[in-house]
Amino acid sequence: TSSEEKSSSMSQKISSPSRSNSSSSSKHDSRQVSKEAVCAYANFCELRSVFVCVCIQDSWEIVEGLRGCGGNIQDPERQEGYMLKKRKWPMKGWHKRYFILDKGILKYAKSSTDIEKGKLHGCIDVGLSVMAIKNKTKCIDLDAEENIYHLKIKSQELFDEWVSKLRHHRLYRQNEISMFPQEKALFSPHCSPSSPVIFAESQTSRKVTQLSPHTPLVLGQVQNMDLNFVIAVHSSMKSALGSLTAEKDRLRQMLEQETSSASSTQIVGLKSALASVRPTHTHTHTHTHTTIFNLLSVDCARSLVHQTSDDSQTSITESMSEFFDAQEVLVSASSSENEVRTLLVSCHTVSQNGSSSIEQNGAPQGRRRATLPSPCPSASTISLWNILKNNIGKDLSKVAMPVQLNEPLNTLQRLCEELEYSELLDRAALTQDPFERMVYIATFAVSGYAASYYRAGGKPFNPLLGETYECERPEKGFRFIAEQVSHHPPISACHADSKNFIFWQDMRWKNKFWGKSMEIVPVGTTHVVLPGLGDHYEWNKVTSCIHNIMSGQRWIEHYGELSIKNAKSNICQCKVTFKAKYWNSSVNEVDGSVLDQKGKVIHKLFGKWHESIYWGNPPTATCVWRANPMPPEHEQYYGFTKFALELNELDAQTKPLLPPTDTRLRLDQRLLEEGNVEEAEIQKQRIEQMQRDRRKVLEENDMEHEPRFFQKSTDDTWISNNTYWDLRKEPGFSNLDFPVLW
Repeated sequence: TSSEEKSSSMSQKISSPSRSNSSSSSKHDSRQVSKEAVCAYANFCELRSVFVCVCIQDSWEIVEGLRGCGGNIQDPERQEGYMLKKRKWPMKGWHKRYFILDKGILKYAKSSTDIEKGKLHGCIDVGLSVMAIKNKTKCIDLDAEENIYHLKIKSQELFDEWVSKLRHHRLYRQNEISMFPQEKALFSPHCSPSSPVIFAESQTSRKVTQLSPHTPLVLGQVQNMDLNFVIAVHSSMKSALGSLTAEKDRLRQMLEQETSSASSTQIVGLKSALASVRPTHTHTHTHTHTTIFNLLSVDCARSLVHQTSDDSQTSITESMSEFFDAQEVLVSASSSENEVRTLLVSCHTVSQNGSSSIEQNGAPQGRRRATLPSPCPSASTISLWNILKNNIGKDLSKVAMPVQLNEPLNTLQRLCEELEYSELLDRAALTQDPFERMVYIATFAVSGYAASYYRAGGKPFNPLLGETYECERPEKGFRFIAEQVSHHPPISACHADSKNFIFWQDMRWKNKFWGKSMEIVPVGTTHVVLPGLGDHYEWNKVTSCIHNIMSGQRWIEHYGELSIKNAKSNICQCKVTFKAKYWNSSVNEVDGSVLDQKGKVIHKLFGKWHESIYWGNPPTATCVWRANPMPPEHEQYYGFTKFALELNELDAQTKPLLPPTDTRLRLDQRLLEEGNVEEAEIQKQRIEQMQRDRRKVLEENDMEHEPRFFQKSTDDTWISNNTYWDLRKEPGFSNLDFPVLW
């Protein structure tokens, strides 16, 4: 019975090269090694889903998996029927889907007919998933690393039936993997909705593997097919792949020829434009001429180099980005000297090389640091599962984590990172057309996610109640303040202003751990006001999910719809969709549309949130924004961008001006940055205990904490009280009383 089924999810997925022709004895040895591997990993089974199933009605229960070396498990009965599945994109909510559970593989589609036709929406290997159930709400969650599947059943009887069958199928599948680990590689549970995938029978799988041990099997409807048909399909697919490869090479050669020709035209046109202008002073002309061609050489060189991430797949859209950059500069070839200089400098400021804007504003370029004092420490000795196993489906904001899992930045500083590309707001403030202005606002909203691409490995420090952070960036023209205004629930408020814009938000997060992945659901609204135009833009944030929390390479994705509205005008609005990987073969893609009052699309946006955003339609789209290049050896320094490296820097001139609650004065964070992990952990525990003591005093005296620099507005959001910079100047924070936080 299911109550007697012992378990724990396997601590590590067992894989080995495809099996080739071998003697029966070698097959026996392979199977024996596989069993021994499972036995060895049993000691580490808590890394997945190990602890006794205790049925608590209002909490999540982790379903046990295979324990020990397995054995003979009876073939489970096939189960099928409708369940509700929660969608994360593009339409949230619960949707009715038809599921079939067969030999540990859960397939689903809109109806049974669609499954018969091969129109699957997806497949889930329940043996390789962390399974959690909640009896009170009749919910089943399956965390399959790349995707989290939330299922619900209305009937208690059906819920119990599905849970029982899933337990049996899960054990059967895990035992099958332990007995035949080579066959695990033949199944890919993360299929796209448009490509049907059906798990092959064991005998058929082994035959195909023996035939071609070095060629991956293209998963299709292999079940009950003879070997000749499989060979024919493989041959056809191989031929199609060759044709596509040849076509890709042909297109690449054409694009290289066009960009090369365009570059020559650009240079000739610019030289002609410059030669026709008589300078008033020879020295001025020489300096301007040199500046323009220095910038031109940078932009032209960059336009011919296509930037892609390691996981990006070659596609027509990505290849065309070379062409977009060439077109962008080519527009200025017939312009006057002043127009050329303006376009080049503007493009240079908002593109890859962020140092141009610093030089133009007169701030010394070499003032800020280019690296951290010490690389990030190893966290390999930390057992995350021991920390998180009792918090499946819960908010992790109250869970204490070892300091090794942190990065030496604070959540308040993370909010400041969203202003790394504030030049986009400056450009929006200078744009008269409201639809074009919305393009820059939307691009700025997307750019705030770029810094997270390399940061899935660590978490920021949680701010203490009353902790503050300031950031003055004269080279960017803004100043920023933030304060932790609430501890439970955690709320971080921030405010930034410049001559062109005012930016503020109070962010609240809901973090949920699902066994292999962690979802971060932001709650709150981001605001940007452009005083010169009277616009007030508001938008929400999308859901983020960190995958492979327990093992493997961690990676982050963002999904959902970001909606931007102008509270002062209904002329236009913008909707930007962050595509989830489940629905898309490529990763990190975003699509957006600027709409008028009637819902007509005026402008289109597309690109990748970690690389670049384009405005328009291929092949004439314009590159609006491109992420700054990463610093050297960024992998060793927490994946920080150049902007992030500078946020915790503390120089002798600034230190006396800061309030004692500023994040840069926090001891545990500073010690981690310097590589002193042991002392950082000691200080972290001491500081957290001090916070608990302060909270206890407030509760005993029936008092509430009052933020120093922010106040609640009528709509229950936190806004700046506009006192920070005045108090900083007079009388100075050293002359004011502050709580002792550390």
